[in-house]
Amino acid sequence: MTQSIKKPSTNPHPDPELLAAAKAAFERAYAPYSHFKVGAALRCTDGQVFAGANVENASYGLGRCAEQSAIQAMASAGERGFTELVVYADAPTPATPCGACRQVLFEFSPAAQVFCVNAQGQVLSHAVADFLPHAFQL
Repeated sequence: MTQSIKKPSTNPHPDPELLAAAKAAFERAYAPYSHFKVGAALRCTDGQVFAGANVENASYGLGRCAEQSAIQAMASAGERGFTELVVYADAPTPATPCGACRQVLFEFSPAAQVFCVNAQGQVLSHAVADFLPHAFQL
C-alpha cells in the first residue's frame, strides 16, 4: 500500500507541550550502558500526547529507542497516526532518530513533522519522509 505524503508544517519550533513531555521522558530514560538519555513525545491526529524514553538492556539488541517507545505507547492505545514528534537529548547537536526509528515512524506518519532538540535549544526539523527517503513500503 502506498501512502501519500503531504507537505509538512513550516513551523520551525516544537510545540511547548510536546517539548516538556519529551524532556520529562528524557529524565526517566534508562541508559546505564551508553549514558545517552533520549526522550520523545508525539501528538496524535486526535490531539493525544504519548511520550517514551530510551530503555537499554545488557543484551544491547533488546533495548528500545525513545521514538519507538512513544510509538508503542501510541499504538497500544489504539492510535495509528501522529502529526508531530519531539526528540530531546543532551547532545552537542540535536540527535536525530536512528535508521530503525525512521522506518517505524514512517510506518505510521510519513508526513509528520519531527523536531530534534538539544539542551542548548538548537532545533533540527524535517518531515519523517525527509529523514528516510525511499522508505520500505508494502
